[in-house]
Amino acid sequence: MDENTTLEKEADVKNGVKRLIFAGVAIVLQLAVIMLINLRFAQQAEWFAIGMRLLGAMLVLYIYNNRTPSAMKMTWIIAIMALPVFGASFYLLAGLNRGTFRMRKRFKEIDAKLFPLLPDGSAPLARLNEVDNRAANISSYLSQTSAYPLYDDTTITYYDDAAKGIEAQKEELSRAQHFIFMEYHAIEDAESWRAIQDILEERVRAGVEVRVFYDDMGSIGFVNTDFVKRLEAKGIKAKVFNPFMPGLNLFLNNRDHRKITVIDGHIGFTGGYNIANEYFNLTHPYGHWKDTGVKLVGPAVQNLTTAFLEMWNASAEGDVDDTMFRRYLPQVLPNPDAQGFVQPYADNPMDDYPVGEDVYISVAEYAKDYAWFVTPYLIITDEMEHALRLAARRGVDVRIITPGIPDKKMVYGLTRSYYYNLVRSGVRIFEYAPGFCHCKMSVADDVLATCGTINMDYRSLYHHFENGCLYYGCDAVADTKADFEWMFDQSREVTEQYRDPAAHMRLWYAILRLASPLM
Repeated sequence: MDENTTLEKEADVKNGVKRLIFAGVAIVLQLAVIMLINLRFAQQAEWFAIGMRLLGAMLVLYIYNNRTPSAMKMTWIIAIMALPVFGASFYLLAGLNRGTFRMRKRFKEIDAKLFPLLPDGSAPLARLNEVDNRAANISSYLSQTSAYPLYDDTTITYYDDAAKGIEAQKEELSRAQHFIFMEYHAIEDAESWRAIQDILEERVRAGVEVRVFYDDMGSIGFVNTDFVKRLEAKGIKAKVFNPFMPGLNLFLNNRDHRKITVIDGHIGFTGGYNIANEYFNLTHPYGHWKDTGVKLVGPAVQNLTTAFLEMWNASAEGDVDDTMFRRYLPQVLPNPDAQGFVQPYADNPMDDYPVGEDVYISVAEYAKDYAWFVTPYLIITDEMEHALRLAARRGVDVRIITPGIPDKKMVYGLTRSYYYNLVRSGVRIFEYAPGFCHCKMSVADDVLATCGTINMDYRSLYHHFENGCLYYGCDAVADTKADFEWMFDQSREVTEQYRDPAAHMRLWYAILRLASPLM
C-alpha cells in the first residue's frame, strides 16, 4: 500500500471516529434535554408528577407481563420505581423500542416472499430423528421458529483461524461466475479488505454481480461515509445498514452483526470474523486475536443466501427490492462428499424469538457428557445461566472460554461478574491467555456443534441481527472439539479464583449485573 493510500485510510478512520463522537454527544444532549424538561414539569406541576407516577406504575405492569427475560425486566422496574420521572421517560425513549414497528412490517413483507422458496427440510429432519431424536428436536425448533431448514447434502469445513478462513474465501471469490454477496458487521478499509476488493473489482469486470453490505456502527471507526460511493464507482453494489445519525432513532439499538459471504449460491462462509486487520493478526490491539469460521458447499448455502437477501431488501424503506429472488437460489446438486447434517440459521430481533439464546440453551440441555462454549462476552440471562448450572449439576462437563485480554474493560468486568454463580454449580471457566478470543462456538458430546456470530450477551441475543450454523455428525464437529482442546491448553483456568470471592466483590458484581441488560 502506498503512502497516499495509507494517509487516506488514516483520514477515513479519524473522520469515522469524529462522526461517532459527534453523533453520540448529540444523542446524549437530546436525552438530557428531554429528561430536564420532564423533571422541570414534575417539579412545577403536581399533576405532571402524579401523571408520571401513574404512567410508571402502568409501565411496571407492562414490563412485568411482557416476554423479555426476567433480568431485563428487573433493571427497568427498579429504575422506574426508584426514579419515576427519569425511569419512565428513559424507558419510553430506549426500552420500549417501538420505533421498530415499521421495520417489523418491512421484514415480514420480505420474509413472506423469501422463505417459501426454501426447501421444507422434512426429509433430512426425519433422517436425523432416526439417528438422534434429541438433536432433531433442536433442528425442528430452528426450522419452525427461524424458517431455515436442515440439510444432509452439504459439506462443512471448519477453520480454526480466521486467516485460514479468509484465504479460502479469497480463493473461492476469485472463481465466482454469477454473483457474490458479502454482509459484515465491520469492514476496515485496510490491507485485509483491499485484497478482497481487488478480487471483487476483477470479478465485476468479468461480469459477476457483486454486493457488499455492512453495519454503520460496526464500521464507523474503520471507513468514511463515502466508502459506499467508492465501491459503487468500481461497479460494486453497496449498502450501509442503519446509518448512525445524531437524532434519536431508537432502531439504532438494533445492529447487523452477521458475517456472511455467498458465492454463486452454492458456496458460503460464516463465522466470528469481520473484514478488518485485527481479526487476522495483522495488528494486535489486544494480544493474539482468536477467531474461527466455517465454509459450506452445497444446497445448505441457500439459507445464507436467504439471510443476506432478507437484510439487503428489508433494511431500508424506499429501496428498490429484488423482484426475482429465485435467480439467487439456483438448484444446487447434492454434494457427494457430504456427511452428517448442517443447518445455517439467522436470528432476527424483529420476530421476538431469541433463537440464538435458545440454541445455546438447547446445546446445554442436549449434553450428556460435555458442553463447551467460547464467547468474547459473557452477559447472560437468568434462563441461560440456569440451563448451564443445571447441566453442570447433572454431571455434564460444562466449560466456558472467555478472553484473557479484554477489548472493553467495563464489559470485561461484567463478564467476570457471572463467574461466581456458574462455578458454584460446577461450571469451569477458562480465560484465553494469549489475547482476545472473538469466536462464538459450542460443542457437545462429540456429535453436535455450532459456529457463527452470536455472542453470549444481551446485545447479540436480543438486539442484533445474527447468524450461525448448527452441524451434527461430521468431521467439522471433531475439528471444533480439537480446537476447543487447543484453546484450553492456551488458557488459564480461573474456576477456583471465583468460587468464593470477597463480600465486597460480590456486592460489586451484583451492582454490575443490574446494568447488564443495558450493555
